[in-house]
Amino acid sequence: MGRSRYKITNPKQPHFITLTVLHWIPVFTRPETVNILFESLKFLSKDGLKVYAYVILENHCHFVLQSNNLDHDIARFKSYTAKQMIQYLAKNNVKQILEQLAFYKKAHKQDRAYQFWQEGVHPELIQNDDMMRQKVDYIHLNPVKRGYIEKAEHWRYSSARDYLGQQGLLEI
Repeated sequence: MGRSRYKITNPKQPHFITLTVLHWIPVFTRPETVNILFESLKFLSKDGLKVYAYVILENHCHFVLQSNNLDHDIARFKSYTAKQMIQYLAKNNVKQILEQLAFYKKAHKQDRAYQFWQEGVHPELIQNDDMMRQKVDYIHLNPVKRGYIEKAEHWRYSSARDYLGQQGLLEI
């Protein structure tokens, strides 16, 4: 499959985006791996990235994000988290996942031994309040629909708690 045809149409407006680990490999199964994502989002938030909603599952994540240069910030996020995840996997001797990341790496990625994220983010411009509510609900209900939990706010790696006035793991 070629490079993504999806584009961020208005980089200063909120977009719903999905990031998927290469070949849907489950890597966000430990707090340490999820914290790599959170630390990157916190850092980018200091530069103006706004996180409206998020959910992190074992092999992909969904966000509603906004910044003055969203495509650049997403690229920074993907690059940093990929490097950190590969370092974590190597340090903890997780050879099976590293082998998969090497095996499924796209042929044109000659400058690296591994590819962590699938190409593209499949962005959707949030056009109005109804669409924002629909995407936030989709994000929060993702683990419920998968049968992992019964209530959205029970998923630790989600902003669902924040929308109920409770404190989540990442400021939104």
